[in-house]
Amino acid sequence: MISLSIIRQHPDIVKDGIKKKGSTVSISEILDLDEKNRALQHEIDEMRAERNRASEAIGNAKRQGENADGAIESMRQLGDTLKSLETEAGAIKTALNALLDQVPNMPHESVPTGNDDTGNVIVREWGDMPHFDYEPRNHTTLGESLELFDMARGSKISGSGFPLYTGKGAELERRLINTMLDHHKREYHFTEIYPPVLMLEESMRTTGQLPKFEEDMYHTELDHLYLAPTAEVPVTNIHRNEILNEDDLPINYVAYSPCFRRESGSYGKDTRGLLRLHQFNKVEMVKFTTPESSYDELESLTTQAESVLQELQLTYRVVELCTSDLSFAAAKCFDLEVWAPGEMKWLEVSSCSNFEDFQARRGQIRYRHSSDKKVGYVHTLNGSGLATPRLMVALLETYQNKDGNINFPDPVADFLGIGEIS
Repeated sequence: MISLSIIRQHPDIVKDGIKKKGSTVSISEILDLDEKNRALQHEIDEMRAERNRASEAIGNAKRQGENADGAIESMRQLGDTLKSLETEAGAIKTALNALLDQVPNMPHESVPTGNDDTGNVIVREWGDMPHFDYEPRNHTTLGESLELFDMARGSKISGSGFPLYTGKGAELERRLINTMLDHHKREYHFTEIYPPVLMLEESMRTTGQLPKFEEDMYHTELDHLYLAPTAEVPVTNIHRNEILNEDDLPINYVAYSPCFRRESGSYGKDTRGLLRLHQFNKVEMVKFTTPESSYDELESLTTQAESVLQELQLTYRVVELCTSDLSFAAAKCFDLEVWAPGEMKWLEVSSCSNFEDFQARRGQIRYRHSSDKKVGYVHTLNGSGLATPRLMVALLETYQNKDGNINFPDPVADFLGIGEIS
């Protein structure tokens, strides 16, 4: 969340920043509620002090044998007024916090301004476009012919959007997950985490999924738990309500988790095969850093995610998102998009984001400075390293043969531990 003091001091800057993200939340209403809340709190504090003085005076009168009935009645009336003010203040504070929860993070000053995804900027491209002397098949055709996944039976079990991987498809999915985890541990010394996937409401609120995206979340009514939409949620919440030591930063975690999203806004979008799912697998990288180093760490995080695509020798590009395309919590983000020749389109396989102290404020994730022992908020970052469904789409479509089999080049086969699918 954005600091209330920043909203007070720089309301016009905040209004402009969140407007660039397409937010319509009223900063004026927030400031009005804040002013009322502070005025009421001042009045409450004065009345509490007055009540304490009156209580002390009544005690002294009783000890001296004086009649204190009038003073007691006055204090009772004071108590009733105080209770009424506290109730009013509580309602105002609840309304204020509800509005603050709706304020998105402001984009970093370096983020390009744009009204939609056409404002995104291609930062760099890697690899050559694959060429075929035949019409390349798409992944659904390849997957069905090679019996890699069975969408019809997955739908029979759980409904549409829940893939059933079979045979070599299940093996490739498992190898992708294990290979990426090992790669980030071996090459970049990330600490591996295996987190739970059912989240408390507080955990979802910390990372910014709630309250804005509640309709996209799967929720268990009986226990009031949410299925994690990404490992970002449990891993970021590892240090919720903690004070870390500056000398321990940056902290780098990598985790696999299944991800669950209702995709309630996907109507009309391409949902064929593995392109848009309700359940999918993802390897996620999460970083906790100092504010001074977080943008250097964002560049490193993006490079670390790219390294997987380079090992797989897939054609990809890095896209910097414009202001309106940023997520609710992100201050800056780079998407990695891989080329899928059968689909003839770029597919997002990773978003590498710096949230600055937005999530840390919501989750009270702080650190103690080594020099003066003062406490401040960490910056949090995360990026997929990578999401598997569209990665599998690109692998199948890039390395297909004319006969419909899949043959990975030797370096890719060595990386994955699997050479041929037929």
